[in-house]
Amino acid sequence: MASSPCGNTNFDSGLEIKTRSVEQTLVPLVSQITTLINHKDKPKKSERTLAAIHRVGQAVNVAVGRFVAVGEAIASENQELKDEMGQACFEARRAGDAIAQLTDMGSAVQSQSDGHVTVFSDRTGMVKAARLLLSSVTKVLVLADRIVIKQIITSRSKVLVTLDKLERVSTFQEFVQIFGQFGNEMVEFAHLTGDRQNDLKDEKKKARMAAARAVLEKCTMMLLTASKTCLRHPDCESARINKDAVFHRMRCALEQVIEIVTEARSCAESKVLPTSIYNSIKDFKSSVECLRENLYSSTPQSMTSQLESLVERTEDFTDSPYTSHEQRQAILGLCQLAHQDIQHLAYAWTEAQSVHAKEATEEMEVAILKSCQSINDLRRELHKVAVGRATDLLKVHGEHLPLRALKAVGVEGNLEAVAEYSRTLTEQKEQLVETCRLLCHVSGTEPLEITCIHAEETFHVIGPQIISAAQTLALHPSSKIAKENLEVFCEAWESQLCDMALLLKEINDVFEGKRGDKRPYLSLPRPGKHTANLKSAKAVKLDAEEQTSMAKLGLELRLLSSDVDSEVEKWEEQEHDIVRQSQSIASMAYNMYLFTRGEGLLKTTLDLFHQAEVLSEEGLQLCSSLRTFSTQLVDEERSVLLTETEKLLGLCQQLQIGAKTPVQGKTATFQKVDSSIQTSRNIVTVVLSLLPLCNKLHKKYKSEKTSLSSLPEWRERQDASTPVTDEGSVSSRNTNGFGVKAMEQHMAALNLLESK
Repeated sequence: MASSPCGNTNFDSGLEIKTRSVEQTLVPLVSQITTLINHKDKPKKSERTLAAIHRVGQAVNVAVGRFVAVGEAIASENQELKDEMGQACFEARRAGDAIAQLTDMGSAVQSQSDGHVTVFSDRTGMVKAARLLLSSVTKVLVLADRIVIKQIITSRSKVLVTLDKLERVSTFQEFVQIFGQFGNEMVEFAHLTGDRQNDLKDEKKKARMAAARAVLEKCTMMLLTASKTCLRHPDCESARINKDAVFHRMRCALEQVIEIVTEARSCAESKVLPTSIYNSIKDFKSSVECLRENLYSSTPQSMTSQLESLVERTEDFTDSPYTSHEQRQAILGLCQLAHQDIQHLAYAWTEAQSVHAKEATEEMEVAILKSCQSINDLRRELHKVAVGRATDLLKVHGEHLPLRALKAVGVEGNLEAVAEYSRTLTEQKEQLVETCRLLCHVSGTEPLEITCIHAEETFHVIGPQIISAAQTLALHPSSKIAKENLEVFCEAWESQLCDMALLLKEINDVFEGKRGDKRPYLSLPRPGKHTANLKSAKAVKLDAEEQTSMAKLGLELRLLSSDVDSEVEKWEEQEHDIVRQSQSIASMAYNMYLFTRGEGLLKTTLDLFHQAEVLSEEGLQLCSSLRTFSTQLVDEERSVLLTETEKLLGLCQQLQIGAKTPVQGKTATFQKVDSSIQTSRNIVTVVLSLLPLCNKLHKKYKSEKTSLSSLPEWRERQDASTPVTDEGSVSSRNTNGFGVKAMEQHMAALNLLESK
């Protein structure tokens, strides 16, 4: 297993668990073994303690017996796994018996002086038996999982055989008969792969599986109409090309599914990660920020090389004929600024080395902050360009004018018009393909990168298929099946545009911090400070009164988080720090609400306390942003805002201290849970009151700034005191309405937030 369930004791089975079902099957067993090993080793054992240890041990042994019986049944049905499964079952049964013996206390008054070996007198034996049990049970589960993989491979083989038959049919009667068989086999394959997709732990594999299954789902209908068209018009070259493309794509998708379930390496998979500018930015920032901890963690040469590689990838944006001159200049300007900042950092690093500094100097700290700021600005600009282009394209293509035109001129048999509108569709396809590539650069997570690549490939393939289907219809304008075939491919194009709109929303959500891999605290508990107190990790059953109290608090959190989302939507600037941080707090509050219902990703009280800790940290970041915002206001407004901010600060500190305070026992654990949720509710309440106030003041500030800028005498003062660009706008470093000095003062907090 990936982590040790019992403190410092290592239960690593040596087998990597790939699926959630295997992991969840092991969780109860790990919990019971944890109970046995981490009991309090007191000189005197009460009758109640002895009885409890005995019950747990016997329960483990009985459960292992039932489990082994299932494993042996699987072995008897699958001869190729018989020996491995048999050995694993034998070891599991032996470990279960050993645990039963060690927990057999006999009489509650029996003393250790009679030589009776128990869990109390042979802790080493218990640890050894527990390790053997977990290892063997994990092996049984992993072997059983191989049966599922075998079922998918067998199902794929059946589909391929039938697919070959379909491709060779020459009559309608034969086609209809074989397609019925093919449909049944595809349904079985879809069920098996759907279950596998939901069970996979690796999000990248899950995304690749989803992409392959989407291809198979859409291609099944295409295969039907394309094959029928080819049978009706056997001498039509465009119909044959159309059909061959569908069969080829289905075979590629079937192969991809097998690569995923068998973990075979593929060229497509190996090309996914190196294309992303997002990953390059993340690695670059990591190298720069590591200099704070260790001056020798990186060198100016390596950071410059990283930046050069990153800037080279921005050529996908700057070399595009669809990128406007203003956007190109903005990207090139930010790249140049990043170069200057890294040169300043290199100089500060060299100076620190010359004086034998042991940690980052003040000059280095400023250079680090500026380097991170400029690269964040570059990321933001690239995101704006990619998302803006995608949004514009979706609006333009939403009316599907070329598709309508192709259908119309195809029915008329007008080959020249088909050629003309095919060129229009080809240009749209190239725009969409390139836009998907840009979205991949800024997607923000590896699964979304894979989805972008799938979208790019889909547009690239379906475009020519629509054209070949339209050509066939133009050659046979009275053919109903040719018309139906063109309709099917046009619907697939429209469906992919809808999928792209959803993908765009997900990418925006990740950029705004609403989802993605930013919150590792939602996964299963990790070893370390949060699992040091194992007694508090035990499941606690709440009585009716406690459940009612928890449900009421949870519902209040749910309503408050919804209200925060509603207030956030009223802001014109959705990227404002106050907006992003408030959204993040509301999202965490919603996770805590799900916990009160026994749902969501927070499974244990430790998960909840970790969530509360992170929520408090986000609240403290919000306090910092509010203080920065208050510098724009007049004294009276600033006083009101700072009063509410101090209230929020106190609650966040209270939540942070409470979440870190260790507790033991059911009552204390429940009280800590109750306190954490109540304090979180109070934090969200304050955030909810702050949002409309800040929005109102922000609009007022912007309005006053706009009014002032129209006054000649103010313009003269501005010209005399502020550096301006050619068009009279504030210098590029002053982008959020703050003065340059104020920006530099708060850059640290902003960069820390951005890097999370």
